[in-house]
Amino acid sequence: GPSGPMVIAVTESNNVYALNAVNGTIIWQQNVGAPVPTADLRCTEVGSMGIIGTPIVDLASRALFLNAMVTPDGGATIKHYIISLNVDTGAINPGWPVDVELTAQYNGTTFTAAVQQQRPALGIVGNILYVGYGSMADCDLYHGWLVGVPINNPASVTAWAAGTTNGTYGGGIWGVGGVASDGTNAFVTTGNTYNTGGVWSGGEAVIRFQPGPIFSGNTSDYWAAPTWFTMDQGNNDLGTSCPLLVDVPGATPSQLVVQLNKGAYGFLLNRSNLGGITDAVYSLQISNNQLIQAAATYQTNQGTYVAFRASKSTLSTFRITATSPPTINLTWNMSQNGCGSPWVSSTDGTNNMIVWAVGTGSTGDQRLHGYDGDTGAVVYAGGGANELMAGTHSYSTTGIVASGRIYVATNNKVYAFKLPGGTPTPTPTTTPTPTATPTPTPTPTPTPTPAPTPTVTPTATATVPPTATPNPTLTPTPTPAATPTGTPTPTTSPTPSPTPTPTPRVTPRPLPTPRGRPTPPPRP
Repeated sequence: GPSGPMVIAVTESNNVYALNAVNGTIIWQQNVGAPVPTADLRCTEVGSMGIIGTPIVDLASRALFLNAMVTPDGGATIKHYIISLNVDTGAINPGWPVDVELTAQYNGTTFTAAVQQQRPALGIVGNILYVGYGSMADCDLYHGWLVGVPINNPASVTAWAAGTTNGTYGGGIWGVGGVASDGTNAFVTTGNTYNTGGVWSGGEAVIRFQPGPIFSGNTSDYWAAPTWFTMDQGNNDLGTSCPLLVDVPGATPSQLVVQLNKGAYGFLLNRSNLGGITDAVYSLQISNNQLIQAAATYQTNQGTYVAFRASKSTLSTFRITATSPPTINLTWNMSQNGCGSPWVSSTDGTNNMIVWAVGTGSTGDQRLHGYDGDTGAVVYAGGGANELMAGTHSYSTTGIVASGRIYVATNNKVYAFKLPGGTPTPTPTTTPTPTATPTPTPTPTPTPTPAPTPTVTPTATATVPPTATPNPTLTPTPTPAATPTGTPTPTTSPTPSPTPTPTPRVTPRPLPTPRGRPTPPPRP
């Protein structure tokens, strides 16, 4: 930011904050519209519905992009707006917001804002912003949507939807990890479809899109298991976890997609040729529990790993073998009550890999935990009284790592943990945390960046959100923004700094809560 490194914080109340990454003070704040009340929605598991999916920043154009669910009239009208803010000031950029309901169409199907939930993290590939949508816990006649908006021409919207033929519906894009990319193409995973009669219509699949998004329909550009229809019937979504793109030197094929499903299987796919409806390159049941989470991948000199939350009480990893074909070897499991979705830090991208997770919800200990990436040995066991957090989200509280700090968001607070170099330092006395102003759970970007050392004695600093003043209701405008594009960059990358004096402030958002999936109502 113009005054130094900053963290972006958003909430389900549609408040957006830019925080000083060192001391937590507010640089700017913006309210992007009234959230939709619970009473005006079906099947939602949160209070009000505002910003749910993790935003993304394009530093080249100095723009922050997010999706907000808003109502200008107390719930009678419900909108999904894709919004661009100036990352330095918080002002809404020219040509934005985009009204998704007015602009997204595919195969004769139009977007219905009231039945769609925007849960996955947003992505930028080239100069196109991609936003994925799923359902309100499988209620109503929803579709999995991927909407593409050129960041320098928001008036030109392209969209794709699953389940749009012969009365089908569903195929939600709802995994919290978000849109994946190989630098050229966007990849997403879809969930259960309905009324298919056994004819595949885009659900239970990993799909590669050409820029747009444009789905070619070629078998090289999608994969679904031969058992996809059984997955539909058993509610064993493929889409509970987003695709991970990994390269495994020495393996054949070496360019892979790793996909996990609710039925607790791990699948390895050939990224160069996904194969259509066919067996995976390799698959293995990796847990006895449902997988609803965001996984993380990392490499050490021992190999390529995937860390995942096998249940609310187990953190697990597997290693992908450098063989032909590659296989999955389960490596270590760690019992941890209330385990949130994992993330990974490293000193240089290969060495000193640490897998982090938070003990979340009523069953967790509300503490940060770190484990050696190769062995699972405990590196950090949660600290003392000063490192106790409050209000962690029961499903998927996660964190971000940037320039020697870990940031974790909870209900109404952001906690900053400093990772000191060298030998551990004594835990300092914490500054008393002010009483939080109640707001819905927020979410930081899930993309980790390297941390400086595996020797950890984090120091927690909590920040608390103020109440933002709502702005007038946004009105979409057809005027395109003329902003330069560049390499997409997820939220912030603060630079190292000395230990700050904690200052009460606001909240970045941990990954949104993956929902349980009830049996959908019969199609009317």
